[in-house]
Amino acid sequence: MNTETLERVANAAADIVAAMQSFAEAGSNIVLEVLQGAPFVELEHYPPGDICDPENGSQYYFHAHPPARPSYSDFGHFHLFLRPEKTGGVDGLSRSRDDKTICHLAGISVDERGFPVGLFTTNRWVTDEAFYTAEDTIAMLDRFQIEGPVPAPEVNLWVSAVPVVYRADIEALIRERDVAIEAWRKEHPERDVFEDRRLEVVSWKKIDLEARLTEIREALDLE
Repeated sequence: MNTETLERVANAAADIVAAMQSFAEAGSNIVLEVLQGAPFVELEHYPPGDICDPENGSQYYFHAHPPARPSYSDFGHFHLFLRPEKTGGVDGLSRSRDDKTICHLAGISVDERGFPVGLFTTNRWVTDEAFYTAEDTIAMLDRFQIEGPVPAPEVNLWVSAVPVVYRADIEALIRERDVAIEAWRKEHPERDVFEDRRLEVVSWKKIDLEARLTEIREALDLE
């Protein structure tokens, strides 16, 4: 990791810590902040209508699935997207039925405390997106940025910073996604891989925020 990248990652890590400290001081966490007092209903999007930053062309929402889910299980997760106006005019390999061109970048799983505990990618049908190649998707990662007061500045800071701190991991997962998609296509040539409900979460990885923060501090000490 070069000096410029390390500084960017370190700044993002500081943003995550600051946001989580702010939540803790208020007796809250990022899940409670996005729920905004609403009951937690599985599959509902929080906040309602999603959070969109029109200037940065970025979007996200939080939700959860029923616990009996064979492919992947978590307390809840954020889905991160880049909207069509920021995808750079790249054509997706497969689009939704209403020709949406939004790009799903990654998912961030959290536990009951609101700590990030996992990263994952999904098949096209899961979020009704346009499916872009790994290299095109990776090229969009740096464009993701959410600013604004809703649901809270600290929430948007956290959501924007986690992909920076885990950039290399997300890149690897996106590449793994494409390998898995191609393998599935070859195994099931009679089906449209992007619409196959048997393939939902395509790649995933557990993460440890404390361990990552320690790695960043140690890397800074070596500079």
